[in-house]
Amino acid sequence: MSASQEQERGFEPATGDGPEAGGNPGGRAGEVRTAFEGLLQIRRLTGAGRADPEGVPASWELHRPLRAVALALEAADIPASAVGPSGERSAVGYRVREGETAGSVRVEWAGPPGSGAAHDEEEALAGCATVLRRLGWTALLYRGPRRRRFLEVEPPAPARS
Repeated sequence: MSASQEQERGFEPATGDGPEAGGNPGGRAGEVRTAFEGLLQIRRLTGAGRADPEGVPASWELHRPLRAVALALEAADIPASAVGPSGERSAVGYRVREGETAGSVRVEWAGPPGSGAAHDEEEALAGCATVLRRLGWTALLYRGPRRRRFLEVEPPAPARS
């Protein structure tokens, strides 16, 4: 993809199902930082009057939870998994995909066979949960098939008045 095609498409956070980050890692870090600062600015502007406007997902995030969660994890310098040209997993890290229920996101710790991803997943997912909870998301740890752990991430429950 050419630079102009990528610019037309806009910034996309790493979900763990794309290619390994390469090329210009410093440029990518700047793009991530800019996108995340934009997200926080949206929260500040739309959360006026809240004690911690940055600590609650904005409406924009609730309509694009996969993108918001992926951006939060990438901005926290947590590595994303990646997929090689043949579709094989090529890097250890988070993988974000649609959750079981509408508006939820599933975060897994994935890697190539023999990489130790399964061994490291509990600690790695705990780190992901800490980042997401600090940003107002509800992140619950579950065990799925083959006893692999994953996070189910949802927006916070609405406040009762």
